[in-house]
Order: sequence, then structure tokens, then C-alpha cells
Amino acid sequence: MNVRDALEADADALASIADSPTDVMRNLVHDRTVRVAEDGTHDPNADVSGSQYNGSDPEDLLGFISFDAKEDTVHVTQVDGTADACKQLLAEPVRFAESESMAVELLTSPDSDCVTNAAEDLGFERRGSGPQFDGAPTVRFRLEP
Repeated sequence: MNVRDALEADADALASIADSPTDVMRNLVHDRTVRVAEDGTHDPNADVSGSQYNGSDPEDLLGFISFDAKEDTVHVTQVDGTADACKQLLAEPVRFAESESMAVELLTSPDSDCVTNAAEDLGFERRGSGPQFDGAPTVRFRLEP
């Protein structure tokens, strides 16, 4: 599995994974730090312009994470993908936070087992309920420096 910075060309593939509009995912790539995990069997230097998705292929991406840092906390704004990809991707903001002596905070759906398991494996502690988004509950996880 290769982990790399997301590109605007990945917007269609990210939209497919997140079940979100492509424009929203394109804005996410511009506004946040976004990393993608891709199948390691493909050449990361290959030209992706010939894809039917006008960029990367959703079948090549195993997951993605977006995060940003404010004050003393790195906020994971979105993470999705396979169980292995979620764990490897969630380790990205954790490494950044450790180097900057910052905490990491994550909100996830209570029924997102791959994200919950990845967070717990990396040492995050469950901190109760988070805010609701479109009426859906979230669970708050936090990792202190």
C-alpha cells in the first residue's frame, strides 16, 4: 500500500469512497491536508489522465484521510476506506501531531468499525459523544501528546 498526498485528479475517486459530490471532495483537497492510500501494485508515477474518472480510479484507492491543525490539536475531518488503510492513514496525523507535541481529535460514526478499531489500535481514547451531522450521531476520540 502506498500513501501519498491527494491530488485534484483524485476528487472523483474520493467522492466514490466517501459517497460525496466530486466538487466537495475537490474542495477538501484544496482546503485540508488529504492523504490517500492506494493499491501498491500500481506505479505511483503512472499518468492517470486516461482514467474513465478523469483522474485516479476508485478501485486503485483503498482509503483517504483529511485533517488540519489548529492551535494545539490536529483535527481529523474525514477518514474512510479499508480497515488496513484506515489504520495506516490515521497514523499520518498522529505522526505529525507527535512531532509538534499536539493532540489528535477524531469524530466518527458509531458504526464505523474500521475507523474505531484503527483509533483504538493507535492509542486514541473514546471521549463520549460528538456533535451530530445531518442528524447522525458521532463518537469523539482523542489522543493526547
